[in-house]
Amino acid sequence: MALEPGLSRFAWLSIGAALATLALKWWAWWITGSVGLLSDALEGFVNLGAALVALWALRAAMRPPSAKHPYGESKAEYLSAGIEGTLIVVAAAGIIATALPRLLKPAPIDEPVLGLGVSVAASIINLAVALILIRKGRAQHSITLEADGRHLMTDVWTSAGVVAGVALVAFTGWLILDPIVAITVGVHIVWSGVALMRRSVLGLLDTAIAGDEVSEVTAIFTEYSKRYGVSFHALRTRQAGARRFVSFHLLVPDEWTVSRAHKLSEEIESRIRSLVPNAVLEVHIEPISDPASYDDQTLDR
Repeated sequence: MALEPGLSRFAWLSIGAALATLALKWWAWWITGSVGLLSDALEGFVNLGAALVALWALRAAMRPPSAKHPYGESKAEYLSAGIEGTLIVVAAAGIIATALPRLLKPAPIDEPVLGLGVSVAASIINLAVALILIRKGRAQHSITLEADGRHLMTDVWTSAGVVAGVALVAFTGWLILDPIVAITVGVHIVWSGVALMRRSVLGLLDTAIAGDEVSEVTAIFTEYSKRYGVSFHALRTRQAGARRFVSFHLLVPDEWTVSRAHKLSEEIESRIRSLVPNAVLEVHIEPISDPASYDDQTLDR
């Protein structure tokens, strides 16, 4: 089972939200002249770029396996997350660079109430879309949708911090708070970007599936070993986007027919698929008493 074909519509939702919030945030900065709100507006470009990359990755991940890509193109989702993380870090650097000069020459903020109102409206849009993307990404095991949703959620918290900072400037008159808030926002965004890039790298390095899913598989092995006197070894797992790849060796009694061993293998595979979402299984059947069956457990056998 691959990604749900209609998932690309959620990327289009993210693109629409990015365009709307980008316009609102730049309007808020134009009204106020706040470097804090400018930092928030600059991140809007990152949101748009990330949404476009997410659309490409989802379309690639949904393509069926082909002669050129026999395992599909689901790893495109990790590339998407890595690009998004990089964009976030670049945006953070731009925010900090923009805010530093204001530390030396603080500037007043114009029309703070109207500007903050516009910024809050943009944040409400991002919050609604972020919750939708995260929920759908988890349900479909799509790192692209979940990463995009978490990025938007980070943007919501960022905007909340900016709004609070600009409000403090308006009420206290401490102009230096504006660039300090912007720099704090930039540092916070860096952590979000680095986390996304780390997750992307781990996926491209064929990281094993989640520990609880591996436990489910080994529990099935234990159950069938007791019931049928069979054995298992060479369990290997990896994940590529929404897909989970599971391979293992099934050792059966020597007197079993190929048909009987295959029937049991099909039953075990069905059980695993019911517990591990989007699992692609590869099973190698061997005679349990043949010494050669125990010489091929390593990857480089």
